[in-house]
Amino acid sequence: MTSTTFFAEMVSPRFNPAAVLDISQNGKVLVISDLHMGEGYRDDLAHNGTLLMDMLEGYYWQGGWTLVLNGDIEELLRYSLDAIKKQWARLYQVFDRFNAAGRLYKTLGNHDEGLLFEPNYPYPLYNAIRIETGILPLYVYHGHQSSKVYTCYNNLINASIRYFLKPIGIRNISSARSPNRRFHVEKHAYSFSLDNHCISIIGHTHRALFESLGRFEYIKFEIERLCRDYPASRGTDRERIAAEVRALRFELSKLKRSERRNIPRQSLYGDELPVPCLFNSGSAISKKGINAIELTNETIALVYWFIEGRGKKFVSRGGYTIERIRGSPYCRSVLNQDRLDYVQAKIELLGKSVFSGSPKETVALHGKEESAAGGETEIPEEIEPEDD
Repeated sequence: MTSTTFFAEMVSPRFNPAAVLDISQNGKVLVISDLHMGEGYRDDLAHNGTLLMDMLEGYYWQGGWTLVLNGDIEELLRYSLDAIKKQWARLYQVFDRFNAAGRLYKTLGNHDEGLLFEPNYPYPLYNAIRIETGILPLYVYHGHQSSKVYTCYNNLINASIRYFLKPIGIRNISSARSPNRRFHVEKHAYSFSLDNHCISIIGHTHRALFESLGRFEYIKFEIERLCRDYPASRGTDRERIAAEVRALRFELSKLKRSERRNIPRQSLYGDELPVPCLFNSGSAISKKGINAIELTNETIALVYWFIEGRGKKFVSRGGYTIERIRGSPYCRSVLNQDRLDYVQAKIELLGKSVFSGSPKETVALHGKEESAAGGETEIPEEIEPEDD
């Protein structure tokens, strides 16, 4: 299936009705992706596995949430399904509980497409899921479908990883390690969402996005907002804003120093205002915690789970509220949150070009373009450290 066909089928009247999840009546959904469950040896999920199982069972299952697993859940490019099921028996028991209650949805990623050939796999599998909120539709899909490499040559990649790279200890080939590949995936998902006035929630790149912004861009926008609020503030509120700006500036400097490359010279979105139509749940295999997307019929949030004392430093020094889970060492923090009606309004107002009214014009500056001199402009590399 080509990327054009995939995106066309998502908005087709023939979209699979079994893959439609309606949460307009006070439903709650957790979207998580890229677990890369293995067999124990060089297992990407090993350091977050217990945290993942406990948060799913103790917080989301008990809280009545529906679980959406958005691709690359099993690492089938390196391990067999039987070996994975043996290693992660307890996690499959958690999945079973959600599934038995009709609260589990699962999409395919490029690392677990082999599940289509497993005759006894217990969970329904979809290429994409549509979530109806009563405000605007959301499409949940892994994101690799926008890449010709993965749609056309995934079997060759599978064989290369399993039989050549795995034996010598080389980890997965992933878009997460290439800024240009990340940009390509995000550009296609962003364009699809603009054209159809909807929200896309993807995974694949392992880069958490909220309202189409990565952390670097979000911090710059947040500093600008605080600076606008500062002149009218007084007393303790003024001190709070000054402290938050100092913390955010420190975080920006950390982001710059953490990468051995230049600071981006332009926004990922060129000179346009970013339209908040693209979200990414990140991954569950960061060394310091797990990112996920929480969705209700009214709000959408990017959350971060971690073990107390082991989380990313920017959370504790950035003024984020940290919820400590009673009787456990686990913490949950909401990194970003907005109302869906506000997101819908921004998509409606910002998703059309001021010149032609076409949403396609908004993404004209994406990727590599012809410059005035006839050459190509370079895609800026996103600065986002994995572990701080």
